[in-house]
Amino acid sequence: MRVGAHWFCVLLGVVPAASGDDAVVTVAAPPTAGVNATYRGHRPPLAPEPLIRLPVGTVRPRGWLEEQLKRMATGMFGRLPEVSHWCRPDGSAWRSKDGSGANGWEELPYWLKGFTSLAHLLSERDAGGLAVMSNRWIEAILASQRNDGFFGPESNHAQPDLWPNMPVLWALRTHYEATGDARVLDLLQKYFRYEFELPRERLLHDSWQKVRGGDNLEIVHWLYDETGESWLLELARALHQCTADWSGGIASWHGVNFCQGFREPMQFSVQSGDPRLRAATLADYAEMMEKFGQVPGGMFGADENCRPGFGDPRQGAEACSMVEAMLSFEMLAGITGETAWADRCEEVAFNSLPAAVDPRMRALHYLTSPNCAACDEANHAPAVENDGCMFAFSPDERYRCCQHNVVMGWPYFAERAWTATRDGGLAALLWAPCEVNAKVGRAGGGGGDPGDDVGPVRVRVDTEYPLSDRIAVTVECATPRRFPLYLRIPGWCARAEVEGLKQAPPAGSWVKVERTWKGTTTVALRFPMELRVRRFAGNHDAAAVDRGPLTYSLALLPVWATVGSGEWATQTVTTEDAWNMALALDPKRPESSFELIESPRDLRIVHEEFLSYRRPAFEPKLLGMAVKQMVAARARRVPGWQLDHGLVGKLHDSPVQVEGEDEAVLLVPMGACYVRITAFPVLGDGPDAHEWNKPALSASASHEHDLLEALCDNVLPASSSDHAVPRFTWWDHRGSVEWVQYDFAQPRRIGRSGVYWFDDSGSGHCRVPKSWRLLWLDPATREWRDVAGASGYGVAKDQVNLVEFPAVMTGAMRLEATLQPGESGGLLEWTVAEQVE
Repeated sequence: MRVGAHWFCVLLGVVPAASGDDAVVTVAAPPTAGVNATYRGHRPPLAPEPLIRLPVGTVRPRGWLEEQLKRMATGMFGRLPEVSHWCRPDGSAWRSKDGSGANGWEELPYWLKGFTSLAHLLSERDAGGLAVMSNRWIEAILASQRNDGFFGPESNHAQPDLWPNMPVLWALRTHYEATGDARVLDLLQKYFRYEFELPRERLLHDSWQKVRGGDNLEIVHWLYDETGESWLLELARALHQCTADWSGGIASWHGVNFCQGFREPMQFSVQSGDPRLRAATLADYAEMMEKFGQVPGGMFGADENCRPGFGDPRQGAEACSMVEAMLSFEMLAGITGETAWADRCEEVAFNSLPAAVDPRMRALHYLTSPNCAACDEANHAPAVENDGCMFAFSPDERYRCCQHNVVMGWPYFAERAWTATRDGGLAALLWAPCEVNAKVGRAGGGGGDPGDDVGPVRVRVDTEYPLSDRIAVTVECATPRRFPLYLRIPGWCARAEVEGLKQAPPAGSWVKVERTWKGTTTVALRFPMELRVRRFAGNHDAAAVDRGPLTYSLALLPVWATVGSGEWATQTVTTEDAWNMALALDPKRPESSFELIESPRDLRIVHEEFLSYRRPAFEPKLLGMAVKQMVAARARRVPGWQLDHGLVGKLHDSPVQVEGEDEAVLLVPMGACYVRITAFPVLGDGPDAHEWNKPALSASASHEHDLLEALCDNVLPASSSDHAVPRFTWWDHRGSVEWVQYDFAQPRRIGRSGVYWFDDSGSGHCRVPKSWRLLWLDPATREWRDVAGASGYGVAKDQVNLVEFPAVMTGAMRLEATLQPGESGGLLEWTVAEQVE
C-alpha cells in the first residue's frame, strides 16, 4: 500500500507547506533556459547544460559518504607518498622547477587529481593537513611553467606527451575553486596557448593522449566559461579533431581508455551542436555493454583490454575503469539532464567499486569480477590478459595505475551529488548523505517578492541509501526565498513516493519542488526497493538478482589471509563455501522465488541446513554500514562447474539440468562481497534444459596467451587479421616450435583437418608459421606419430588450409608449428574430422 504524504510528515516531524505555495510536479529534466546568477555554467555559444557542476566544497559529505572519505584519508590513498615511490617528493620531476627528476609520468597526476578534491572536501575535518600536502604539489607545479607555456616534467615536453598533464589540469581547477588562486587561470591560459600553437600533427599525436583528449577538452571549456576568450573554442575544436575518432565507433578497446574516451563526442557536441556526436557516445556505450557488459555491476570485462571471447562474468574490470566510468556518467548527466547516467554511476559505485578496495582502504586489487571465488596472488593468465598477481589486495606498486587513480572515485561522487540549475535552483543527482551550502534564487525576478533575491541556503540529506529506501531532504533558509529543488527518481523505482505528490512519479524522471522556502522544511522521499531478476541473453541467459540500486551475490564466507607483515601487507581472500550454485526460479514469476530477510538472526530458522551462514564471522557490510536486509533463495550445486585457470569456470547456457537436491542459500549486496557469485546459471528441466557436461574435446597448448576455446568455437573469421572474433596465439614466444592439442572424451577416427591462421601483419607480431605438421597419439604405444600421406600443410592467409590423410583412430591430435624467426603466431580456428571419401 502506498504511504501518503501525511505519514511522512508524522514520521519526520515535518510541517506541511502552506496550501497553494507548493508546486510539486514531475519533469523530464531541469531546464536549459535561463542563466544562474551565481553558478555560470556554459557561456554561449556552448549549449547550456541543465545541471551545472558546483565548485568543490559546496557539497560536504556526511554519514557513510564522509566515512568513505575519512577511510581514504587515513588509509592508503591519503598516505600514498608512504607507499608509492611515484608520489614521493624527493627527486620528483613534478616538484622540480625546471622539470628535471624522476617519476614524471601519470602516477602522481592520477593521485593528485583525486587527492586534491579529497583534501578540500575534508579540510574542515582534518585541520587542513591533507590540503597542506596538496598545496605543496600545486605550488611546485605552478612554479614549473616554462616560457613557452608548458609545465611539469621535461620528459613529457619534447614529444610532447600531453597526457600526464591532463589529470593535473583537473587538480588545478579544484585548487582554484577551493582557494581562488588566480595563478591557476594564468597558468592555464599560457599552457593552452602552448597547445594551440602546436602543429596539428604534434597535438595529441599518439598513445594515451590521443584517445583521452576529452579530459583536456573539459578544462578548455571550463576556462572558456571562466574567461570568455574565444580562441579557447578554436583550441577545443582542434583538440576534438586531433582526438581519436570516437564518433566513428569505439576507438580503443582498452578498458580505461574506453571509460575516459567514449564521452568525448558528446562533450564536444555542446560546442558543435551536432546531434550525431551525442548519438555517437550513446552508440559506443551501447556497443560496449552489448559485447562485454552482459554482467551485473555496471562494468564490462576488460582485463586490461576487451578481448573477443572474454565476456564471461569471471572477467574483471580495473579499479581505474570503475572510477573513470563513474566520472563519465556524472559528466554526461550534467550535459543531458538524463537520470539514466546517474543510475549507471550508482550501479558502479554501490556494486562494483566497494569490493575493489579492502575494508580499511589500505589496499586494492587490479581486477574485480562479478563471479570470483578467490582473490589470491596466483597467475591466472591467459584467462585474464596480464601475467602475475591481479586479484590479491595489495598496496604495493604492482597495480600502479589503479593504485593512484582510484582515489578520485568517492570525492568526485561527493562533489557531483548535487548540482545547480539554470532557474536558480538545486538538483539532487546522486543520493547520499551530505550537506549543500549554496546560493539560490532568481536575481531580478520582479514583483517585489523578496523570495526572488539570490541568497544562501543549506540543504541536508539524511539517509542510509542505498541500504535504506527512505531519504529526508531538509532545506534551511534564513530569509524567505523562492527557488526549485529537483529530486532525481531512479530508473528502477516505479512506485516512488514524494511528499506533496499525489501520484507516483515516472521512473527515471525528476520531481520539481518549487516554493518560497521559509525557515526549516523537510521533504520526505521513499524509493520502495522491489526484488527483480535480470537475465543476460548475451551471457548464456544468466540471472542476476537486483533490489533497488543493489545487485545481490551468493554470500560466500570470506577467509582473509595476510601475506608478509607490517601495515601495508598484501591480503588474500578465499572461501571454503560451495560457490557453484544454480538458482531455482519460478519460470512464470521469478521474483516470487526469493524471501527478504530483515535480520541475520532469522537465518537460524530459515537456513537451518546451511551451516556456513550461521558462523559468527559472517557480518557483511556495505560502505561501512551493516547489511540488515538479505535475500533467501533456493539453489542447487552444479558439480561440473569448477575452477578454470584458478578462476570461476565459464557459464553454460541456461536453463541447466542438474541432479541433486535444492539447498537454501543467502544473497547479500554485491559490493559487500569480496568473493562472490553474482551472475547465476538457472535450473531447469525438460527439453530446453542443458546438461553441464564436460566438452567432447579439450584443448591444451605449449604456451597459451589468448583463448584456447577459440580453436573450436565454430566462428569463422572474415580474414586472418580479424580482431573481432576470438583467437588463440602463442604470444610472446617468437621463432620457436609450439603446439596445440585436442584430447577427445572418446577415441575418434580422424582423416582431415582445417586451419585458419591468425596473422596481424602491420599491427602486431603474429604471422603464419614457417611450417607445420599434424601428429596423432598412438593408443598402443602412447607415442606421438606424424600422420602419414598428408596432402600438404598450407600457410595461406584469409582462408581455411585443408589437409587430408589416411584416417587414424586416436584419442588426441596435435598441431606442431615452427614459427617464423622473430615472430609469433596463432590460430583463429582448427577443425579435425573423419575424412570424407
